[in-house]
Amino acid sequence: MSGEKNLNTLLKSMKPKHNLGEFVFCKTENLEQFNLSQVIMTFKEDEGTTIILKKEIADQLHLDYSFVASWITLTVHSSLEAVGLTAAFSNALAKNGISCNVVAAYHHNHIFVAKKDTKTAMKILNEFSK
Repeated sequence: MSGEKNLNTLLKSMKPKHNLGEFVFCKTENLEQFNLSQVIMTFKEDEGTTIILKKEIADQLHLDYSFVASWITLTVHSSLEAVGLTAAFSNALAKNGISCNVVAAYHHNHIFVAKKDTKTAMKILNEFSK
């Protein structure tokens, strides 16, 4: 498995990047209606498939959503076996009243926070590198 596992190294080098745009979580029973190149993430659950996509695309498709988020990528290549990274940043955000929805992909962790919390979340995440 590739990627960094050392928690101290991960925290100091996570270099959060704010991906511009507004993103929403929706659910669908039918992925065929989507151009998958426009979908950020899919995850199949018993109740249906969750998709994350740009708000403007969800609006065009008349999809329901209740949470408008900013997307922050931790640019460090973290191992899927790394221990403590999610706990560290989610606890720091929680102490400041910021909810985070985390997606761990092969190379990076991706954090979705309420749009209104973007600036504060970026400040908190950048504090780890000091």
